[in-house]
Amino acid sequence: MSVQANGRTPSQPFSQSPFQTRSDFQEACKAILDPLVPRFTPGCSRIKIGSSTTRFDEGGAQIEGFARPLWGLGSLLAGGYQYSEAARWRQGLINGTDPNSPEFWGEIEDLDQRMVEMCPIGYALAVAPHEFWDPLTESQRNNVAAWLASINAREMPNTNWLWFRVFANLGLRKNGAPYSLQRIEADMDHLDTFHVGGGWSNDGPKSHHQMDYYSGSFAIQFLQLLYSKLAGDFDPERAERYRVRAKEFARDFVHYFNPDGSAIAFGRSLTYRFAMVGFWGALAFADVELPAPLTWGVVRGILLRHFRWWSTKEDIFNSDGTLCLGYCYANMYVTENYNSPGSPYWCCLSFTPLALPETHPFWTAAEEAYPSAALAEITALTYPKHITVRRGGHSFLLSSGQACHYPLKATQAKYGKFAYSSAFAYSVPTGGYQLEQHAPDSMLAISADGGEIWQTRRQALDARFEWHDEIPVLVSGWNPFPDVEVDSYLIPPTADHPNWHVRVHRVRTGRAIMTSEGAFAIYGCRSDTGRLLGPLKLSSNTSSSSSSPSSSSLEGTMHQSQQALAVSIKGAVGIVELQDTVERDGRIVLADPNSNLIDGRTVLPSLGRALQADTETWFVTAVFALPADAGGKWREKWQSGWEKRPGIPSGIIC
Repeated sequence: MSVQANGRTPSQPFSQSPFQTRSDFQEACKAILDPLVPRFTPGCSRIKIGSSTTRFDEGGAQIEGFARPLWGLGSLLAGGYQYSEAARWRQGLINGTDPNSPEFWGEIEDLDQRMVEMCPIGYALAVAPHEFWDPLTESQRNNVAAWLASINAREMPNTNWLWFRVFANLGLRKNGAPYSLQRIEADMDHLDTFHVGGGWSNDGPKSHHQMDYYSGSFAIQFLQLLYSKLAGDFDPERAERYRVRAKEFARDFVHYFNPDGSAIAFGRSLTYRFAMVGFWGALAFADVELPAPLTWGVVRGILLRHFRWWSTKEDIFNSDGTLCLGYCYANMYVTENYNSPGSPYWCCLSFTPLALPETHPFWTAAEEAYPSAALAEITALTYPKHITVRRGGHSFLLSSGQACHYPLKATQAKYGKFAYSSAFAYSVPTGGYQLEQHAPDSMLAISADGGEIWQTRRQALDARFEWHDEIPVLVSGWNPFPDVEVDSYLIPPTADHPNWHVRVHRVRTGRAIMTSEGAFAIYGCRSDTGRLLGPLKLSSNTSSSSSSPSSSSLEGTMHQSQQALAVSIKGAVGIVELQDTVERDGRIVLADPNSNLIDGRTVLPSLGRALQADTETWFVTAVFALPADAGGKWREKWQSGWEKRPGIPSGIIC
């Protein structure tokens, strides 16, 4: 039976948008907002989307559902769109800030989640006062002002959260309400200490090394740009400094996006989905003078193609059209303990360009393709310690191994993997036992108990760049156990072997251990039946695959000594030990369902080897990846690419 006979998720209006024009973008924003309307509480101060819980209270979770869509609604209204349901959010703001209302949001406490939601509320007050402030009575305005200003007396985490207090005050300032300029200036001065260079900021003090989408689109760069526009009249020097930083950051950040519109999945909070492109819209909002090779046509193209990519992911919606928790489908494994059912609506910040008039260059410029010809295919990014690669049909990065500064769920998967791809997304553990639950794609996993518990790179030591024959190499040390030391060297693909990157590991162990190293994870089902992949039969004539009557006959998995390979409708992924003198067992790990961000059913080509105590061993691993959407006839190319192995890198192995 063909998998086409199976049912499909009902298509939502958002997924039907062509994302070509400003009008398309407006209607897509409306399509995100409309399904929320039936879920308002009677007084409209909360929106309950689902039943899963968070580390904070249920009221705070439902306030998230109310407030986060204001990123989109505020921009929509600021740009002149007439949205008939906007009055519900205004009424919710009135009731939520009224201490005498049964729907009062409550007094702000230290470290309160409500502080986060003050940020989109402040933004909406700043850009759309005609909807959220002007119609209010004097008493209602006083309530709004008092509730927002109460954040000024409370303790906040020493992270990007400080921005949320700034925006609460900016919203009040815009409307002539009492606010704290002293608090804005103190918070801004402290937030500036997070900056490390090149436009990059840590999500916290410089002692941390965590530079992910929070550094750009989710919070820091995004809010810096909004600040430069909204506070430029009273803080012009800082506003200009932020524009300069944004131009520096853009030169790096562009490498995290693929020409097809997808982005490299990396880090936490990825349930925010298309918030990944918030930075590009904020560049337009702040009227930044773009650095070459960026133009408004290029920036517009990055943002709109990203939305088009998401429009093909119909499983990001619940059946009623609300967004689900997860990445490309409903998935609680990937979420953090602060993700409520309303959390995904932080994605609405990417609708910021709707606040701009249709005459703005962002909207008048013709959309341009990704500037591949003007950008290096291999780029060493100094501050995040990443090597970004746009070669072999996808964009991916090699990572030195960042780390969240608190015990984030699956932190080793979100920050510690060796590679992260736009085509082959990362996986997270579903449990704590055996490889299937750990799902260690792009990781070297080590077990000291016979294969029950596996440790991977979490904290990287002495992460640095080295250069070998003008090729950047990322080096880091890590200790999965006190008496086990690993040094890992990550080497990008060469022009002659565009689908291969190489990892070299020196493993010194004082105890007996098992090792398992994974390639990228890949969709693990047949295209004709939807059942699990069977054995792969390699053709003895690499050109004969083009004459095969059935593409499914070219799908399957293969594993033997020194190598493992999987081919499916999503492409081909494999892994090889390049040294003849080091024996490693090829294996196909059937990863637990729902461990991967993009595909719920994946397999993981891997290499395994047991090491004795008091030994030193070098592994030289080559990882093959060719995505099906790479363009051209990939089925005719993958086998010849797989059989053309890279050489052992010189100058690393001692």
